[in-house]
Amino acid sequence: MDFEELIAEADAVSVDGWNFDWLAGRATEERPPWGYQRLMGERMARAEVAVDLKTGGGEVLAGVPRLAPTTLATESWPPNRARARENLGPRGVTVVADRDAPPLSFRDNTFDLVVSRHPVRAWWSEIARVLTPGGTYLSQEVGPASVSELVDYFLGPQPWTARQPEEARAMAEAAGLEVVDLRSARLRMEFLDIGAVVYFLRKVVWMVPAFTVAEYRDRLRALHEEITAEGPFVAFSTRFLIEARKP
Repeated sequence: MDFEELIAEADAVSVDGWNFDWLAGRATEERPPWGYQRLMGERMARAEVAVDLKTGGGEVLAGVPRLAPTTLATESWPPNRARARENLGPRGVTVVADRDAPPLSFRDNTFDLVVSRHPVRAWWSEIARVLTPGGTYLSQEVGPASVSELVDYFLGPQPWTARQPEEARAMAEAAGLEVVDLRSARLRMEFLDIGAVVYFLRKVVWMVPAFTVAEYRDRLRALHEEITAEGPFVAFSTRFLIEARKP
């Protein structure tokens, strides 16, 4: 397909939920070595009451073999919440609407397991509040300067100072939690055509805020020509795993 066909296709496809299957054959991303879903599944199998904060479309939680007897999930964006209810309802998970801001709408000492994959922000004092004594928080977060190569291409050089793993440790400890695991990874990504770039930026909306094909058509065309001439556009995502316990 030519440039116009690629961007038109990617601009029309739905970006609801948190599933990236549309990118198969168009983009690749190395996965973190620790296997977040596997780790979450191991902890879910031992939990009694659990919650997945910011579940997106519920795809990751739905893939866990055994859930806690009582499992809830939260999601703020209505299209994702509807998708999460479709994915998680058959497994007995209640999906709760939240405001994507503290406080969490749960009582103190409710959950022996809280999980969250790629939260925009971890509300550490609220996580500590809703965990039972001895309870666990497990999260995979986006790390510093993730996919900075792509963002800088569209927005120019950015400061990239936030989302440091050690800052997360400090905030968790300040909330009274004990950090028992903290690991980081830098992961290669390849965008094989310009459609993959358009889809990614439409879906991961905080990368290039207010991104539209019309607004960035010139940069998209230049990148398309670069990919056509030189091969995939390479960027690096960063992730960190953090696990903390409430004494």
